[in-house]
Amino acid sequence: MYRYGDTLAPVPAKQPRVQVTVDPELAEALTEVDPKPPSRSRLMRDLALRGARALSEERRRSDEAHQYLLRVADGEVDLDFDAARDLHQARGEHLR
Repeated sequence: MYRYGDTLAPVPAKQPRVQVTVDPELAEALTEVDPKPPSRSRLMRDLALRGARALSEERRRSDEAHQYLLRVADGEVDLDFDAARDLHQARGEHLR
């Protein structure tokens, strides 16, 4: 049995760590993805990376849409609002 300070010295992690509490909501989400992962830490890391990419893409698309609407408002883009309304209504009917 080793005691702190005897033979083993503490070894700090090379990278910063994050503590995450596995509450019921997170536990359910993890179970949906993989009920028995070989490494729960690896699963958490993979999900965090995928989530970060998804949020980044969502932000990029939102910024792009915002810029487009600003160009419409400034008159740089000619948008036919009547045609857009008709297309929107036709799409809604198609989905019903």
